[in-house]
Amino acid sequence: MSKEMLEAFDTLEKTKGIKKEVIVDAIKAALVAAYKKNYNQAQNVEVDFDERTGNFKVMAVKTVVDEVQDDRLEVSLKDALAINGAYEVGDEIRFEVTPKNFGRISAQTAKQVIMQRLREAERNNIIDEYSQYEDELITGTVERRDNRFVYVKIGNVEAVMSTHDQMPNETYNPQDKVRVLVTHVGSDSKGAQITVSRTAPDVVKRLFEQEVPEIYNGTVEIVSIAREAGDRTKIAVKSNDPNIDPVGTCVGQGGTRVQNVVNELGGENIDIVQYEDDPSDYIANALNPAEVIAVQFSDEDDEKSALVIVPDYQLSLAIGKKGQNVRLAARLTGYKIDIRPESEVEFVDEDKKNSTENKESDAETANDEVEATVKHDASTSDNTEE
Repeated sequence: MSKEMLEAFDTLEKTKGIKKEVIVDAIKAALVAAYKKNYNQAQNVEVDFDERTGNFKVMAVKTVVDEVQDDRLEVSLKDALAINGAYEVGDEIRFEVTPKNFGRISAQTAKQVIMQRLREAERNNIIDEYSQYEDELITGTVERRDNRFVYVKIGNVEAVMSTHDQMPNETYNPQDKVRVLVTHVGSDSKGAQITVSRTAPDVVKRLFEQEVPEIYNGTVEIVSIAREAGDRTKIAVKSNDPNIDPVGTCVGQGGTRVQNVVNELGGENIDIVQYEDDPSDYIANALNPAEVIAVQFSDEDDEKSALVIVPDYQLSLAIGKKGQNVRLAARLTGYKIDIRPESEVEFVDEDKKNSTENKESDAETANDEVEATVKHDASTSDNTEE
């Protein structure tokens, strides 16, 4: 067995990169635990490894004392001097206490440790290899699925796609090719773990990087993405070159670029809007395709909030089906957005007036409100005359 063990150590070091010293130290620690468990010993023991023969020996370590209190841990000075006249109180002496059948125990323990180290090495190799793909798109093959997960083969490893990472409008069958985003590379008690997604916002980002060279080289920049996977996505872009239209660049001639992304996502609607440094313009763009008359900001709230005024006939469009348009716009811009129809502008201004009538700025606020009311009345009058 000893010869085979030495050969196994050499093979592991050459093929798996696991140092012999690492394995030997792990086996020593395991053998100490096995000795104490199997022989019910509370001795202070160590395990030695003979690199020439490949054998392990158990050594009890005892301290030299004048008077022995615990013979499992101590040895008298008299007995120590009988071994070697140079020993003094406080010295440590090592005695071999290897049991007769310890060879069998050491062989079993060594096998278990080697298998454990092999699993750890494979896990670390997978992590090292696939960490470079984290947050990147990669093509895999569906292997199987259960009630919660889809298992995707990527290279020689199996990645996991959980329910919330699966597109609601897609089905995943064995042998299907699927492009996924690697969201996490790590490990758990079972070994290496790779998680992938089809619903993460960065899936859209990576697809546009592949379709639009100007995004890949940094001429056009994706500032923000708000996504409800399988249904609709809003993406805000800006150009670092004043001569390049970021929205048109992403759409492509005849809409080919954005259509390729839409097709990859199973028909998911994509709104591409231009990012603006001015929050009013940015919010107005984010609410596309709705028309925006004005955007007002509150100075009283700690959170970023905006009141958006739209034509009455555009209210439903601005809010969107089940509130989706305004919800995505809010996530895209980072603002809490309250949408009101134009007909409520006067009512909104009255609310503002009532909340500020005791402040020093009454006169200025009142003038602003009168002006807004006059404009509203004039607009109403024009409509009546028509």
